[in-house]
Amino acid sequence: MNYISLYQRELVTNHYHPKVFAYYFKQWESYNMPFHAHKEVEIMYVINGRCTVDTEDESISMKKGDFILLDSNVYHRLIVEKDSPCRMLNVEFSFIPKEGCFPSIKDLAMENSNLAEFLLLGRPYAVLKDPNDIYYTLKNLVLELDKKEKDKEIVIQLHLAQLLIQISRMVMEERKNERDYQQANVYVKKTIEYLHQNYDCNIQVKDIGDTVNIHPGYLHRIFKKQTGFTIMEYLTSLRMEKAKMLLADTDIPVIEISYYVGINSRQYFSNLFKKHSNMTPIEYRKSVSQDIVKFSS
Repeated sequence: MNYISLYQRELVTNHYHPKVFAYYFKQWESYNMPFHAHKEVEIMYVINGRCTVDTEDESISMKKGDFILLDSNVYHRLIVEKDSPCRMLNVEFSFIPKEGCFPSIKDLAMENSNLAEFLLLGRPYAVLKDPNDIYYTLKNLVLELDKKEKDKEIVIQLHLAQLLIQISRMVMEERKNERDYQQANVYVKKTIEYLHQNYDCNIQVKDIGDTVNIHPGYLHRIFKKQTGFTIMEYLTSLRMEKAKMLLADTDIPVIEISYYVGINSRQYFSNLFKKHSNMTPIEYRKSVSQDIVKFSS
């Protein structure tokens, strides 16, 4: 029998059904499995406890609710530490030519865009956190596999189809979130560059949004999420650091420093500076001068 990879193009060009070849619940007490690979695709689901799954590329720590989907012929091993048992549910499946009336993987992919995209990824494995949907589908699948009825096959196909669609949705949502995060990083980086180049100007979030070509409300949210500061908080902190540098390293009159850092009100600048450094600009300049004198002595 030929075993087919989860990402083999034949799955979306010909008609195949998934078929379970092995499944088991197991309580691992202390175990160090040697590296091995299956011809089947494997799902390893942590029901309770903790374990480590090593692949050739990385070591993956897994806990309750985590599961890994391993494509066929991917080398891996399971490690369970002593005195830290781990209960797992494993299912191994592959694909056989379509039998009966239930839709094939190709049919399902034509109706489900997540599954269609997922089957083209070619990822050797995917590690995911279950929102509880996967466990119940796996459990129902195993319960059905244990039954003696001869007409159970269509129900098994139903659970397998549900499982693949659920996993594909999770993987594609994760990829979308990763792309969104990477794009957000670009926007945040451009915003920080803009602030460093224009801190001495009158800046509004709308101006930055226009510059980086993004809606200012969305920019405000992603900046806060990724840096922990609002844009104005970051700008104020930047201006105060620049003011400290000017007070320490130049002879610019204190009353003019505010204009050098883009703040048009001397009183507002003085209040901000004291809030950030616990001293007024004049006190800060004196303290720096005294430190220099002490160091010189």
